[in-house]
Amino acid sequence: MARIDIRLSGSGGQGMITSGAILGIAAVYDGKNAVQTKSYGPEARGGAARAEVVISEEEINYVKVIDADILVALTQEAADKFSEAVKEGGIVIVDELMVKNPPKGNFKLYTLPIIKTAAEKVGKSLVANIVTLGALNEISKVVSFESLEKAVLSKVPKGTEELNKKALIAGQEIAKAVL
Repeated sequence: MARIDIRLSGSGGQGMITSGAILGIAAVYDGKNAVQTKSYGPEARGGAARAEVVISEEEINYVKVIDADILVALTQEAADKFSEAVKEGGIVIVDELMVKNPPKGNFKLYTLPIIKTAAEKVGKSLVANIVTLGALNEISKVVSFESLEKAVLSKVPKGTEELNKKALIAGQEIAKAVL
């Protein structure tokens, strides 16, 4: 496996930073090297937020993502800002509710009902980040499902494990529907 650069973006409060940490942990559980960096605006909620995860079987010498292999954008602002920096043939995943003008480019675009699925099928929009991880991983197979589930359960608050497992599977299912 070559280096895979992943950018998870949205607004503060959507859990993209947590998702990046979970994805990095899952990669380590799979025996890979991983590094995660994050960036967010000065606002506690609502400002721009971005997590970048680099996963590789080789040593990681540069921790930043320049051009992403995979971009997740849960807001229009994130889609507009980061879609230009996706590698040719890469993957872009956007939320159909929040991204009304999906980006165009030489990448595979997946427009998914991430937030709607979290709210309606799982019962809490708060777990949209876990739905995102389920969808991203079903599309990319960047880590094993077992490691991703273990990583999710290691990071979520006690008492929410079943809710988050349900969210992970819901994300997997919405991705399967478009593959």
